[in-house]
Amino acid sequence: MFTNPIIPVTLAGRHVRLAPLTLEHAPGLLAAGRDEPIWTWLIREPLRSVDDARGYISDALEQQARGTQLAFVTLDAACGEVIGSTRYLNILPADRVLEIGWTWLSVARQRTAANTECKYLLLRHAFETLGALRVQLKTDLLNEKSQRAIERIGGLREGVLRRYQATRGGRQRDTVMYSILSEEWPAVKARLERLLVG
Repeated sequence: MFTNPIIPVTLAGRHVRLAPLTLEHAPGLLAAGRDEPIWTWLIREPLRSVDDARGYISDALEQQARGTQLAFVTLDAACGEVIGSTRYLNILPADRVLEIGWTWLSVARQRTAANTECKYLLLRHAFETLGALRVQLKTDLLNEKSQRAIERIGGLREGVLRRYQATRGGRQRDTVMYSILSEEWPAVKARLERLLVG
């Protein structure tokens, strides 16, 4: 079992703050997710209305109530503006394993320190507070940008899961699986901290 329970928590950094996702975030989430390219690699349709954003949040909170996910809203640390969302998912307490996914940022915040710090905060919490033994990340085989980003933060490519998941367009995607293990975390942490300083 994990060292500590997986419960809603706020994780604060210099660039971003990850806070528990609530229905109150629906308008901000809609504004942050208004650009359709954000949703290219996600398996749901883009957010099109506040009600749609509420549905997105309700789905995440339903999974959270089941203990399989923990949803965060990503906020600009300086002004509190909603800039995206992320989650722990596929949580396996008995194995001390979880996944980071459903991560997206507004177009203006992509290729900034926001994504790096988001992953840093989630990984640090997973390994240092929850006592995770393995954190996994996965992406579409066609999403080379995401693969490079995961490798940049220290994820080890394990292989390709063929025809793993249907996309919103009906394509059956191949999925690339990555992981970071607890014994690898100190080196990954140091790498991420260097990236955040630079």
